[in-house]
Amino acid sequence: MKHSPQALLIAGPTASGKTALAISLAKAHGGMVINADSMQVYQDLFILSARPSPEEQSGVPHLLFGHVDGAVNYSVGKWLEDAQAALESVRMAGKLPIFVGGTGMYFKALTQGLSDIPDVPDEIRQRIRMEAEGQPPATLHQKLAVLDPVMAARLRPSDPQRILRALEVFAATGRSLAYWQGQRRAPLLPDGYRAWFIAPERPELMRRIDARFEGMMEAGALQEVETLAARGLDPALPVMRAHGVPGLIDHLQGKITRAAAVLRGQMDTRHYAKRQFTFARHQLSEFQWLPTAAVHDLEG
Repeated sequence: MKHSPQALLIAGPTASGKTALAISLAKAHGGMVINADSMQVYQDLFILSARPSPEEQSGVPHLLFGHVDGAVNYSVGKWLEDAQAALESVRMAGKLPIFVGGTGMYFKALTQGLSDIPDVPDEIRQRIRMEAEGQPPATLHQKLAVLDPVMAARLRPSDPQRILRALEVFAATGRSLAYWQGQRRAPLLPDGYRAWFIAPERPELMRRIDARFEGMMEAGALQEVETLAARGLDPALPVMRAHGVPGLIDHLQGKITRAAAVLRGQMDTRHYAKRQFTFARHQLSEFQWLPTAAVHDLEG
């Protein structure tokens, strides 16, 4: 690299090769890898989140991987707090911080700041979730439209996680989530970084996604989900909605075949990759897009 940045940021869709690039650059430039993927934070999801293996992590310190229990409703705000501590630790060690992951909101918070939304007390979150249990997302959306029409207009009726979040914030603060989103904290990395978004050709990426999910199944993804399901966690928690988890749980319960569960996991992951491209295009304008050939050049 021609210049000496204060940090490297590597984003991209799932299965695009982010981990390999981050580790290669960490070895080459004395770096430490900091996770910026919302599923790789969970200790319950090693295989399905494609967390770096012990062999991949060997020789390169990795931070914020598998450090959160699946019962926790981890948020962007909590990640940003953890990322600040990790960033300080890396700098104190005299190393280059390398953030890597597929969660666009994490990178946006890191470089553009985060809306200063108050924490929702556990008792309020539990009450809202209990009241919502068994209700279809469209019904929850109608309830939100009565209480907070501004946020309801911004959210899809088919997005229960964000609808519940808006209901929780309104119940806890008496204000629309839209209001709090307008209150923004300063970014951790306002400048001084190099940022890349890995952008493979779509057909190539779709093939990788399908092959990787099959590989996850061979590596024990079904057993991982069986262990997770046995915990009896709230199905609305992020860890329970990770790509592959709902379909594999349905298979374990005898609702669908293994083949159907695999296909559902592959399709969900494909759709997610498309959303990652869209988010980066509109929200991460400071990131340089890298085709596969350019990634190989950086690794070399």
